[in-house]
Amino acid sequence: MTPFSPTFPTPRHWSPPLRRRLSRAPAPAALGARWPVAVLGVPFNPVTQTEALECLDAMIASRQPHQVVTANVDFLVQAREDHELRRILLEADLVLCDGAPVRWASRLLGNPLPERVAGADLVPALLAAAGTRGHRIFLLGAAPGVAEEAAKRIAARWPATRVAGHYSPPLAPLLEMDHDEIIRRVRDARPDVLLVSFGCPKQEKWIAMHLQALEVPVVIGVGATIDFLAGRVRRAPAWMQRTGTEWLFRLAQEPARLHRRYRTNLRAFFPALAAQFRDLRPLLGDKTTPSAPTLRFQPGWLEVNPGTHFTRTALDRHARFWSDTLPHDTSCVVDFSGVRAIDSTGVAFLLHWRRHVRGNGGRLILQQPSPAVRRVLETAGLAETFALAQTAVEAQQWLAGTRDEPPVSCDSDAGLVRWHGEILAANARTVWRMTVQFLFALGVRRPAIVVDLSDVRFLDSTAVQLMLRLKESARAQFGYEALFIGARPAVRNVLQLAGAATQLLPPA
Repeated sequence: MTPFSPTFPTPRHWSPPLRRRLSRAPAPAALGARWPVAVLGVPFNPVTQTEALECLDAMIASRQPHQVVTANVDFLVQAREDHELRRILLEADLVLCDGAPVRWASRLLGNPLPERVAGADLVPALLAAAGTRGHRIFLLGAAPGVAEEAAKRIAARWPATRVAGHYSPPLAPLLEMDHDEIIRRVRDARPDVLLVSFGCPKQEKWIAMHLQALEVPVVIGVGATIDFLAGRVRRAPAWMQRTGTEWLFRLAQEPARLHRRYRTNLRAFFPALAAQFRDLRPLLGDKTTPSAPTLRFQPGWLEVNPGTHFTRTALDRHARFWSDTLPHDTSCVVDFSGVRAIDSTGVAFLLHWRRHVRGNGGRLILQQPSPAVRRVLETAGLAETFALAQTAVEAQQWLAGTRDEPPVSCDSDAGLVRWHGEILAANARTVWRMTVQFLFALGVRRPAIVVDLSDVRFLDSTAVQLMLRLKESARAQFGYEALFIGARPAVRNVLQLAGAATQLLPPA
């Protein structure tokens, strides 16, 4: 082992964070006249189960990795406090409505989702279709023996479906799992679909950490679905699923484990939904005709004026512009200074638009967002999600990348290394390499190495793992400490939820 050489799960190609995979789920408008809707800041794809299966088929055909999330109330409540989970839900390729309360909330917000697409319903339909399409399935997670039993029952119920493998790794915290072994097993099996059952948010974070390394076209966090397939947990009767009371059946089955979760969710979900609805209430009496959006092509980017309204009504009125005329994969500066109203549909469309632009290596810049836009984004917890520019000059700087910094720099005068921007699975190897180079330039015999995090806006679990390995390597190979200083609240949030704050950060 060379000095400071981390044991990352598997070699993976690094690309800049903004340049993700080019093949993604269909754009929201491509699904028809339905638009996405944001519930507590999380954008849901407006698809039925049949349409979701068609999206999965397209993802498999692309051979590019995609993360699929079936989100319920528990996801939304956790995402309000868990910054990393929130980011994952914003970046996921397909977010499905797995819960009647979420669908009820979408109706209250003026854009009802077509139906509930629960993971426990989607997976059996996916398994049935896999037999006719020749898709290979891998079951990962659940308690020892459960995935194996589920594989046997799948073979008995759908004989044509090929289960490429199954594995239940030993129970361990996310950062202590044997990631190399898990990835090796999955890659050796070469599945088309990977079903991960670690529970939320562990499964979503694990998938995000290793999505590129897995080389699987579709990876879905399925929660208790493998237990359902194995017959270890019974599903509620159909009438309870239809009426949204399935949670009562689950609570009766596992009261010790679920009562605290449901109580917390009830206390948090409805007040948060009421706050979101309160911000949108002025729209209910707004009879003003939305003005038409405009588009100007500039060399290498687009200048968009969305008009006075960025709502479902405005999107419907000018559907051809938003669906067909506007490219969803090109850098854009969107002038929001004149927007008087934005609703949950507008927020969700904006998030999907941003994701597609970023997936193609571009940027979506919001220029001079009006007070109405800022208020809604702040209520949804999205104020720091978008690149904001107060002037046209600042927007141009964002587009040109002059406001960007490399992920790592060295301050020789202060004798420390500085990290910048976002430290993610996509750039973790580059951050490691640059950090080690600068540390050797400073001198490895120093009593301690110091990494300044004050300019880091966000980091994920892969970055936390990198920090832990840096600290371990410094102590084991050279006998000195690695200190991380200046962490912002969002960074502290990720470290605390990862259980690594006390190890990595100085006392507050």
